[in-house]
Amino acid sequence: MLVLTINCGSSSLRCALVDTASGSRLADAHAEEIADGAHAAAVARALEEIGRDVPGRAPEAVAHRIVHGGDAFSAPVLVTDDVMARLAPLNDLAPLHNPPALAALTAARARFALPHVAVFDTGFHVTLPPRAREYALPPDVARKHGVRRYGFHGISHEHVMRQVEAHLSRSARDLRIVSCHLGNGASATAIEYGRSVETSMGMTPLEGLVMGTRAGDVDPGVLLHLLRAGGYDAARLDALLNHESGLKGFAGTNDVREIETRAAAGDEACRRALTAYAHRVRKYIGAYAAVMGGVDAIAFTGGVGEHSALIRGRTLQRLDFLGARLDADRNRDARVDAARPVAAISDETSRVALLVVHADEETAMARAAATLLATPRAPTDRRVPVAVSARHAHLSQATIDRLFGPGHALVPRTPLAQHGQFAAQEVVSLIGPHGRIDHVRVLGPPRAADQVEISRSDEFVLGVDAPVRLSGDLENSPGITLEGPRGQVILEHGVICARRHIHMNPADAARLGLADHATVAVRVGGERGMVFEDVTVRVAPAFALQLHLDTDEANAAGVTADTRGEILDQMR
Repeated sequence: MLVLTINCGSSSLRCALVDTASGSRLADAHAEEIADGAHAAAVARALEEIGRDVPGRAPEAVAHRIVHGGDAFSAPVLVTDDVMARLAPLNDLAPLHNPPALAALTAARARFALPHVAVFDTGFHVTLPPRAREYALPPDVARKHGVRRYGFHGISHEHVMRQVEAHLSRSARDLRIVSCHLGNGASATAIEYGRSVETSMGMTPLEGLVMGTRAGDVDPGVLLHLLRAGGYDAARLDALLNHESGLKGFAGTNDVREIETRAAAGDEACRRALTAYAHRVRKYIGAYAAVMGGVDAIAFTGGVGEHSALIRGRTLQRLDFLGARLDADRNRDARVDAARPVAAISDETSRVALLVVHADEETAMARAAATLLATPRAPTDRRVPVAVSARHAHLSQATIDRLFGPGHALVPRTPLAQHGQFAAQEVVSLIGPHGRIDHVRVLGPPRAADQVEISRSDEFVLGVDAPVRLSGDLENSPGITLEGPRGQVILEHGVICARRHIHMNPADAARLGLADHATVAVRVGGERGMVFEDVTVRVAPAFALQLHLDTDEANAAGVTADTRGEILDQMR
């Protein structure tokens, strides 16, 4: 499919005509330093330029990058008049980026009677867990004003993830990646097993790293101090934080090439700018390695990330403790482009892959639009039975023998919906650092590895911090003590909170237009019905169609034995 992409920055525009089958870009058009209110005219000029470059190759669809999707949009969406109306209120969340993008979208819809698809920078971060998504504010304040962390540069970070998994020949579901998008806008994202679990930008693109003209992290008390000191109001603070800070605030310019040249010549302000910039990125890399329990790859992209060997080198200093070792020659010589999108800059002894990735948001946008438009129309019946997955234990035969006696065979008590599985008569006690939970049901048959699934409420009773994982994904999970009638077993790891998921067989998956490990949103009916986002689809021949929620989630929605869910949207 030929897709025209329109990627608006606050004062810039990048357009491309992309052949999604081959990934080739047939034409490009750029504009910089666009005045306020002039994006529609810039789009018109760019489209004329692309038309001259590729005569007779008309696009079949148009993809638009929208920076902020708010709570309303978490996946690419076909643009309609209703969607346009729902996009307009989001301008306040990204005042530098959303208004010009909507102006360009309006102009393009008037020009092309084609499908238009909005692709959201915030969409990749819909998987942020509550601990990373929420600010430490009173819940009523956060709800009233829509205050939460959304994250940005999601299109770029997901593109980096895909390039890293291709380069390493490993699925992203097996990797822990820190993606550093460094440019005039800059952000870092922790990608654990194919999902964004932390990111440096927050409710707006102001939070996080030092950027070209944006301050990044600032003590909120500084802003209160400036307001109280006089001379500053909301508009003046907006200008200070968005346009006068960051590298420009340090050095008087946000051009990294100029800053590097001046720093080499002895300019202390420029040296301070580079030091602060790299220090902040390194700090986030270390924090994200801690969040994920390690890191397998650190990748740099964006204008600065791709082209500044100095920034990459300063950032990666002192990360030997993570097993990340830079090859200075490879770093200096690294070049990436469309033909060679990834360059390795780690040395041969590095346990962590250090990579430079060519930024290509346009191809990522085009493919997202093509995928959406190629997805079969959803069937009318998208209902799914809902099951409550209470705390339970899957045990190996060796552990069963130690807890219940040598050669003990689990006694089936109740068959489960998933073929061949059952709740056993046997129960165990869970003993954690803080407390214990008795009468925890064992599920059969025995498994190769011990796994204990608990709820968030159980975590606080036991005193453990269990990661949210799919069944079987036990790396970097905490351990616990199991107690049975014949003894105790200390597990070094194996305690998880089960990620909400839907089991389905291949026939159901084909009917619903879904694939294994797809991510969907599900509306669950009940006394307090609600929508659950970030639900993982699991497909296998033996699976029966069923949505699994843990006890906390089911209680929140008022789920009963007759509750049904409805699959709404495929999010990723």
